[in-house]
This record gives sequence, C-alpha cells and structure tokens, in this order.
Amino acid sequence: MIQTEFMRPQRLDTIGAGESDVQVKAEPAERTALAARFGLKAIDSLAATYRIRRDAQGIVATGHLSARVTQACIITDEPVPAKIEEDFAIRFLPETEGNGGDDEMELSEDECDIVFYSGGAIDLGEAAAETLALALDPYPRSANAEAALRDAGVISEEEAKRLAEESGPFGGLAALRDKLGGA
Repeated sequence: MIQTEFMRPQRLDTIGAGESDVQVKAEPAERTALAARFGLKAIDSLAATYRIRRDAQGIVATGHLSARVTQACIITDEPVPAKIEEDFAIRFLPETEGNGGDDEMELSEDECDIVFYSGGAIDLGEAAAETLALALDPYPRSANAEAALRDAGVISEEEAKRLAEESGPFGGLAALRDKLGGA
C-alpha cells in the first residue's frame, strides 16, 4: 500500500459475503495533512460510513461521506466554508498486470468508481479522501467575489448575455469599430 495521510486499512480476510459496517474518522493531524494535499484552508471534520461486502469481482463499498471544509475563494482568497454530504459506491479490484502501478488507464464514466488495490487490505481512509476531493467545489466563491470582479472590470455572464442580445450577432464588432474610430 502507498503511504497516505489518512490510512484506514481494512484487511481482506475480515470481509465476508455478507455486509459489514465500518466507520472511519480523520484525526486533526490527518485533516491538516489532507488540507495541505488538496489546497484547502482547513478540514474541520471528515468521516465516512461504509457498507462493505465481497462479490464475484472484488469488494464493493457503499456509504456516505460527511465533511466540513474551508476552501479559498478563487477570486479573493477569502475563506469559503462548505459542508460536504456525499453518497458513494466504490468497487475495489485487485491490481493485475496492466491495470496497476504507475501506468495511466482510461476509464469510462461508469467505471470511475473503481479503485485498484494490492496486498491484503483495501484503504478506506484514502478512498474517503479521494471521495472528498471529487466532491469539492472546483470554483469556490466568497460573498465578496462578485464585487471584486466588478471592481476589476469583469462583467457577469448575465450582463454579457444581455449585451449580446441587445447588439445582435455583430454588435461586438460594431462596438470595436466605434472604439477604433472606423467608418
């Protein structure tokens, strides 16, 4: 297994055909390390509940992730608190030659919940960390973001649409011609 900030190995020999419930919770030092890894200002809480069972192909884990995080606004760098509540379904499959290691693999959309493992355990902590990373807002904005954009001269998408509708398909070119003093 690769060393991660939030390791919660679940030994394969403890997973039977019936469902078992497992809960994982990140400790303060783990949350700090994960916040640094994901470029967050803070992770105040991170916990996941799993229902785990074997099937013919590997290990199936379904459950729910709960987290409270603070992201940085992409405009102002101000703190943007967020509460993450995310259901998930992950299939853990053993690494075989051709699907593991450092080689990149293309996965179709419905295969994105597949995680490969090697050795005698799956890492539920890393699975929770990756689920959190996927659930984060990629463009968090603070309450002051719109004002900062306006102050910088950036118009909103709604304003751009309104201007385009008012001026028609060649309105932008006409405005440019007028600015350049063209005929």
